[in-house]
Amino acid sequence: MGMRLTGRRVLFLVVALGILVEIPLAFYVLGRDGSGQAVVRTQPSLGGASTTLPLHPVAGNFKPDDKKLVDCSEQTCYEQAYGNLAYYEGPKAAFILLEKQYAGGADPSCHRVVHAIGAAALARNKGNVARTFAAGSSTCWSGYYHGVLARAFVDVKSYDPETLGAKSRGLCGDRQVRASSWLSYQCLHGLGHGLMITTGYQLPLSLKVCKRLGSARDRTWCKGGVFMENILTSYGGQSPWVKDDDPLYPCNWVAREDKYTCYQQATTRIIRVVGLDWDKIAQTCADVEDDWVVTCFGSFGQNASVVGVRKPRRILKTCAVTRPYGGEAECIRYAAMDIAGTYSGGEEAAVLCDGSRPELRGRCYEAIGLMLRHLRTTKAERRAECGSITTVPRYVAQCLRGTTRKSTIPGLAR
Repeated sequence: MGMRLTGRRVLFLVVALGILVEIPLAFYVLGRDGSGQAVVRTQPSLGGASTTLPLHPVAGNFKPDDKKLVDCSEQTCYEQAYGNLAYYEGPKAAFILLEKQYAGGADPSCHRVVHAIGAAALARNKGNVARTFAAGSSTCWSGYYHGVLARAFVDVKSYDPETLGAKSRGLCGDRQVRASSWLSYQCLHGLGHGLMITTGYQLPLSLKVCKRLGSARDRTWCKGGVFMENILTSYGGQSPWVKDDDPLYPCNWVAREDKYTCYQQATTRIIRVVGLDWDKIAQTCADVEDDWVVTCFGSFGQNASVVGVRKPRRILKTCAVTRPYGGEAECIRYAAMDIAGTYSGGEEAAVLCDGSRPELRGRCYEAIGLMLRHLRTTKAERRAECGSITTVPRYVAQCLRGTTRKSTIPGLAR
């Protein structure tokens, strides 16, 4: 069941709440230009001159200028122009235009642009993370939140765990952020991305900082961002903490307390190494460390949903590949959570559940409920939605059971 990575499939290779799996026909290395400014150098794989691309505004202070969208025809200009719009008129105005230009968030170029919008919005709000987060959007794989958090480390003078930990504890502790489970997740997950970017992809150091946060939930969400940035770097380069000859590294190397969060994103890395050969991906998951096989198949389900463009029939076909290994139930569960998170509701995910084998449907509906716990504010709203997406009483009950489970955002923590 191997599959060639066509341009359209690459477009949709993203993980839940994440960023692109594949990069264009070039590879990237971090470097500095003659003036000392950080840049990303691209080496075209098909020949031709290499180019340099400045790092996102998150790497430093956003500086507004007079660039406007009508002036732009290339990537860095659009980043600056959208940042200017967010700085002068607010991020809402920028997102309205961005949704039109970047196909509702599907265009791969938009992730860097929303990084710039986030950095600019934080500058507009004079460093107030809570106010900036409240005005944000998760379009383009939550790049806005990543931009805010990476930008928030600009004034840090020392990159030791204690200093970074003290700064990190203050960034996501505001009452306005804590009032929303979704905003809390975005803040702490973005914090993990920001730590990796700020420290120059020092994964052990970034994990140490996450472990200095106050609660197990906070630490897990932060580590989720660290491992995602490690696999899918915001600048398109390759972290030193991955190996081309070992698609499971660093999950098979990190401490036991970090393995769960790492393996929940394992297949995203496996895909980058072996391509979309679902049989080979399933076999790799089946062969991971015994305690983490199920976790890997959950990651498989997220990617099956993403690659299948959240189309139930495609997802079910892909998840069926895991049946001989006992991974189908977990594959469908995590695909359902990905769909519910993408559409901010359970209606579309219920179609997947109804199309699955009868013995798997109950757990699928429970997974939808797990997401509704984060997507709906009140118990009444969750109960109403569980009752609206299915008329089968036992599935309604299992959806409701999911809304009461003590769990965090699927795919990033237990």
